Amino acid sequence: MGLRTEYDVLVVGKGNAALCAAIAAAEGGVRVGMLEAASEEESGGNSRFAGGVMRFAYESVEDLKKVTELTDEEIATSDYFTNTTDEYFDDLFRLTSFRTDPVLSEILVTRSLGIMIWLRSKGVKFVPNYGRQSSLIDGRRKFFGRLPIEVSGGGAGLVEFLDRAASRANIEINYETRAKSLIQEGGRVVGVRASRGGKEVDFRAKAVVLASGGFEANPEMRTRYLGKGWDLAKVRGTRFNQGDGLKMALDIGAASYGNWSGCHATGWDQNAPEFGDVNVGDQFQKHSYIFGLLINAHGKRFVDEGHDFHSFTYAKYGGEVLKQPGQFAWQVFDSKINHLLRSEYHVKMITKVTADSLEELATKLEGVDPGAFLETVRAYNESVKTEVEFNPTIKDGLCTTGIEPPKSNWAQRLDTPPFHAYATTCGITFTFGGLRIDPENGQVLDVHLNRIQGLFCAGEMVGGLFYFNYPSGTGLVSGAIFGRIAGQGAAAAATRE
Repeated sequence: MGLRTEYDVLVVGKGNAALCAAIAAAEGGVRVGMLEAASEEESGGNSRFAGGVMRFAYESVEDLKKVTELTDEEIATSDYFTNTTDEYFDDLFRLTSFRTDPVLSEILVTRSLGIMIWLRSKGVKFVPNYGRQSSLIDGRRKFFGRLPIEVSGGGAGLVEFLDRAASRANIEINYETRAKSLIQEGGRVVGVRASRGGKEVDFRAKAVVLASGGFEANPEMRTRYLGKGWDLAKVRGTRFNQGDGLKMALDIGAASYGNWSGCHATGWDQNAPEFGDVNVGDQFQKHSYIFGLLINAHGKRFVDEGHDFHSFTYAKYGGEVLKQPGQFAWQVFDSKINHLLRSEYHVKMITKVTADSLEELATKLEGVDPGAFLETVRAYNESVKTEVEFNPTIKDGLCTTGIEPPKSNWAQRLDTPPFHAYATTCGITFTFGGLRIDPENGQVLDVHLNRIQGLFCAGEMVGGLFYFNYPSGTGLVSGAIFGRIAGQGAAAAATRE
């Protein structure tokens, strides 16, 4: 059988958002094809590298039971708390400094539970988030940070589940096919020109959905839009997110939207490879810094490590690490918190030093002024309010006084050897800038805010949701919601043609 080049709906990309768009379009009874720049082995976009936590609105455990199986014992012995729509809005507004688009955020929050139920209906399996967002306190399991549920198998598991759903829907996937430009006739998008096997191939469609991610893997675009030094960041995910979809859309007059100088970036092992490794997944990340100290080359602290749960600070603190001399920081802990360290602190591929004294540790922190480090720890230890009880499942108010920056929560003295430290740099996850869309059907708007006929987008390419910061677990949910919207919109447009 020869290469098929004509479809009703053509989806560019093959991560979570793209797969949701393709599946939703297929539900509309149209023929769907996908263009994926990666090989089948490397496919899945950034979703393949995600941890798999999902932030959605839920009022009670009854809502959680709509998403995953919970036993009577799990319900009786655990506190799942809530993430009501009001709490979700508060977190999203607070973290984006109230810049998030009101219509997009309304859709994200109010449809988040529904999309989880839809994903489950497509075969996606969800499980309680025991390993990363819970702790045992006095015999009860407490899920903190409003993130009690994750995808079984993480982001890679999500892609695998959706791959199966796409196969059942007879969606055709063209691997190693890089989209290069949009084809227009009479002002309408009617296809995509792509590179495949060293040759240009035109794929025709009645509607096109762009869901090929941001420009996080493109150092030239990172420097142009994010600023000086961002070419030096590691890439947490796929090497294929080069900003192609964004450039294609902008070339035909699509409206840019959102925080183009902003991104999601975290603490990442200093010696991790240039791009993500599918065999390691997200385990190069280091998110337990809230229980320790972040130290730069001058031996100084530079952020409030305990400002909030890591879920609400990790996506901006990577950028703070990048600003430090040498673009690195050491995360320093003592042994009191060993049981609280997340799984990524126990992998083989890690940059770690240990010592039986702070003085010995100071000599092992490569690139750090040892004397200044010891003075920083001395001042920190003297500033801790010891009368407050430590509690890792709430913002406990165990803070420092009289030092800058302060540590607002979980501020225990570093006094229990052996001490251990982990070298981190900045790992960029995805970029915030994107395209302006009609929120109800995912159709791309042009610079005059007119709809571009035949063109839709989803996932990281939707601009206007995230500014400055990001609440953990929102990206996969957003990608699924706006992917489904775009797929439904594209199918409707194709049917009208």
